[in-house]
Amino acid sequence: MPQSTTSTRMSAFAPRLRPAVVRAVVRGGAVTASAALVLTGCGAGGGAKQHISADSRASASATGAPNRTGSPSSSQPAPQPRSGPSRPTGSSPAAPAATAPAACTTAARLAGWSDQRLAMLTIAVPVSENAVGTVAPEVAAGAGGVLLFGSSAPPRLGADLTALKTHVPGRLGLLVMTDEEGGAVQRMDNLVGSLPWPGWMGAHWTPDRIRQAAAQVGARMAAAQVNMDLAPVADVDGKQVVPGSGDPDGLRSFSGDPAVAARDTVAFMQGLRSAGVIPVLKHFPGLGGSTVNSDFAPAHTVPWTAEVGSGLTPFSAAIAAGAPAVMMSNDSVPGLTTLPAGLSPTLVGTELRGRLGFHGLVLTDSLSAGAVSGAGYSVPQAAVQALRAGADMVMSDLGPRVQAQTSAIAAAEVAAVASGHLPRSRLLDAAAAVLASRQVDLCRA
Repeated sequence: MPQSTTSTRMSAFAPRLRPAVVRAVVRGGAVTASAALVLTGCGAGGGAKQHISADSRASASATGAPNRTGSPSSSQPAPQPRSGPSRPTGSSPAAPAATAPAACTTAARLAGWSDQRLAMLTIAVPVSENAVGTVAPEVAAGAGGVLLFGSSAPPRLGADLTALKTHVPGRLGLLVMTDEEGGAVQRMDNLVGSLPWPGWMGAHWTPDRIRQAAAQVGARMAAAQVNMDLAPVADVDGKQVVPGSGDPDGLRSFSGDPAVAARDTVAFMQGLRSAGVIPVLKHFPGLGGSTVNSDFAPAHTVPWTAEVGSGLTPFSAAIAAGAPAVMMSNDSVPGLTTLPAGLSPTLVGTELRGRLGFHGLVLTDSLSAGAVSGAGYSVPQAAVQALRAGADMVMSDLGPRVQAQTSAIAAAEVAAVASGHLPRSRLLDAAAAVLASRQVDLCRA
C-alpha cells in the first residue's frame, strides 16, 4: 500500500536511514532486455455506474480478465456391451449405455457455491495484529484473507493465527498478509528482523544479499503463520526521500534505474518465495513520479508513454520470473485511464493480463484511499468495479466498523451479480484465483 498514517510507522524510520547513493549503472546479473522491457506492455453497488469511464463501459461484461477457472472435463463414452442373443420381438428396448461421470475440477465445485460464499472469498479483512481473533466471524463466513495492521507484533502472533485458521470453512487455508518492505514500512520486524529501506538495499547490496535477507525474513514470517508479504515495491523512483503525502515511493523503491529496480525486485521476490511466503509486486503500473500519495487524494502517475519506457520494467521482469501476485495502484494514468488503476479494465485486463501475460492473483490497494473516494466510489462500490475490471481480491483500511464494512462489500458484490452488473463468471474467476494462490484443489481438499 502507499505510505499512510494507518499503514506505516513514520516515527520509526530514523534509526534505519543510511547514506545512500542510487546506482546509475547495472551491476552483474542485469536483467535482460527481453525480460525487463515489455513496450506498451481497500452502499450497495448500483451507484457506481455513473462514475465508470470509457474503458469500464467497454468491459461491461467484465472481459478484463481471462477465464482462469477452466471447465469440467467432458464425459468419456462408456465401453459398448458385448453382443449377445437377439432380443425377442416385442420386448422392451435396451436401456441407454451409462456414461462415465465428469472429472472433478475446482471450477466445477465453485460453480455450486452461493454468490455470498464466492464474494467472501474475494475479501481481505483488515485486523490489528494484536487482536486477530476479532475477525473470527468473518473468517468463519469464508473471507479469503486477513490483512494485518500494527507496528509491533505480539510474541503470540503465530499461535493466534493458528487458532484463527481453525475457523476457515473446510480448513481450506487463509491468506494472512502484511507489509514487510524494509525501512519504516515493517509491521512485525520485532519478530522477523529488520530490513533497511529498499533504496538503501538497492544502492549498497548485491542481488544475492537482497535475496538472502528476504529469505531470512520470509522464513520467520512463515513461522509466525504469515504467508503473504505485500512486497516488494517494484516502482521506479530514485529519490532518496522518506515517503509521505507528497511522494508515496522515495526510499521504498530500490532504484531510479529501471534495470536495477527490476533486478532487485526479482531478488527480493525470489527470497520470499524460497521461504514459502507469497510475494506481491506493487504498485502496478508503477508509482514513480506520482503527483501525490493516493492514500490522501486523487493522484496520477507519469504519462503512459513514460510508464511503458521505465515503470513497467520491474513488473515485466518479475512476471517473467514467475511472480504469483500483483497489487494495483490507486493512481490514474494520463493517456490511458482516468480511473484509479485498480478499477480500470484497461490496466488490469489489457495491460497487466494481456500485454504482460500475468495470470496470477491481482489485488487492489486499499479501497479506503482518498483517490478512490475522490473518484466517487464508496468502498463497496469500488470493490464491485475492481472485480469488473479483473481484480481478484479487494482490501481496505482498518477502521472501527470492520464487520459492517465486510458485510457491505459482500452484499454489494452479491447484488451486482443479481442485477447483471457483475457477471457471475467474474466472481467465479476471482474465487478460483484466491484458492489457486493458496494451492487449494477443491477436489482434494
